[in-house]
Amino acid sequence: MPVLVDVLHWADLAVFAYFIALNSSYLVLILMAGIEFAKHLRRAPFAGSDDMFRSPLTLPVSVIVPAYNEGAGIVTAVQAMTALRYPRYEVVVVDDGSTDDTFAKLRERFDLVQVPRVVPGEVPYRSTVLGVWVARGDPETLTVVRKTNGGKSDALNVGINLARHPLICMVDADSVLDPDALLSVAKPFGDDPLRVAACGGVVRIANGCKVVGGRVVDVRMPRRWLVRIQIVEYLRAFLMGRTGWSRLGGLVVISGAFGIFRRDLVVRVGGMSHDTIGEDAELVVRLHHYLRDLRQDYRVIFVAEPVSWSEAPARLRTLGHQRRRWHRGIAEILSKHRHMIGNPRYGRIGLLALPYYLVFELLAPFVELAALVLVPLGVWLDAIDYGFALRFALAAYGYGLLVSLVSLLIEEISFHRYPRWDDLLRGVTAAVLENFGYRQVLAIWQVRGALSAWHGRQAVWGTMHREGFDTHEGAPRMETVGAPRGNP
Repeated sequence: MPVLVDVLHWADLAVFAYFIALNSSYLVLILMAGIEFAKHLRRAPFAGSDDMFRSPLTLPVSVIVPAYNEGAGIVTAVQAMTALRYPRYEVVVVDDGSTDDTFAKLRERFDLVQVPRVVPGEVPYRSTVLGVWVARGDPETLTVVRKTNGGKSDALNVGINLARHPLICMVDADSVLDPDALLSVAKPFGDDPLRVAACGGVVRIANGCKVVGGRVVDVRMPRRWLVRIQIVEYLRAFLMGRTGWSRLGGLVVISGAFGIFRRDLVVRVGGMSHDTIGEDAELVVRLHHYLRDLRQDYRVIFVAEPVSWSEAPARLRTLGHQRRRWHRGIAEILSKHRHMIGNPRYGRIGLLALPYYLVFELLAPFVELAALVLVPLGVWLDAIDYGFALRFALAAYGYGLLVSLVSLLIEEISFHRYPRWDDLLRGVTAAVLENFGYRQVLAIWQVRGALSAWHGRQAVWGTMHREGFDTHEGAPRMETVGAPRGNP
């Protein structure tokens, strides 16, 4: 028993130190993001977006939209994408063997006609292309490809092969882009064309927002608390965390919901990987790997202002499928590129970013669940006292709440996307509620996702229930599906 008590005592101290380090790292990233936002807002009036829109030298973009059973919202999403403010671009929708009315709705709304077009094989894909269609009224802007089902990576690779422009932007089919989103996310390529390899944009939750004509016209907090908690997560992880990593030069995650890449580099590294479920982040890590091996000077960055609005899961079952996928993806990527971890050859990616994801992202849910056992057991066996248990709760949950509140404060000061005071109050309440049950269930899902990767179980996406974009009476409202845990 004395040995067990000593082991529990030191285990509880280690877990306490872990949570202090974890939340401190989040806070540092968020404060760095705040500094970056201040600079961004000062530069915004002189950013030259209008000049970029008028310039004939602005690089054209191919927007690739993989779609599988997206009939609920596909028309509204494509309407938004074909009405973006950008001098020259195309939208390539890849219907990945949908069994619903996705293609039928696109064909009816955009008057699609089939054209004879060969799909090149610059990057590998496994499925069979059934045909290529274009919009009769604007064949240069909208292309729709039908293929047999092969998964998201396969659909993206078909889109990459068909893309005609030097930049490719990957967007989820359940997303709505702000009118200037493409201008903003492509601007770094114009500012530094020789070094910028990839750029990610902000993904925000559209549940509860009013969408008219493919545009988010009124931003509101959704009715469901499950989605409100995810909004806090998005602010902390997508907006704050990734902005902080971008400032550090260690960005390794660009969301597949909204990211832009140099097409030539994507082709050179072989396109999207078929052997990992986190294909978007794996592509970014592979680009780092490739460019570091060549000792090239390059940048992978994140910009805070271009916004992609996406549905988030409103059902626990759907959210569970999503979070297991997220964590399985992290486990697969770190395993696949494990020789980069701690390797000075890969600079900040190998010495800082990937070790961080290993210690504070992949292992975090394991530590959290262990703490739920070790701390009560330590109190019961007198390995720790109640004072220590209280300090642990403050470090793990109180400090985490502080991090979330700082994220909300910085977002409010910088972008003020939620203009109503009651929405801000709901955000604060959601940050509190996140700690009571939500975090613990989330940790269980994440542990299951990592274990499924390590055991080599077949990856299953699960059914993503979507309600889509309701266009009733000209005041559409989204309510349901997409998100992360802390995952900066």
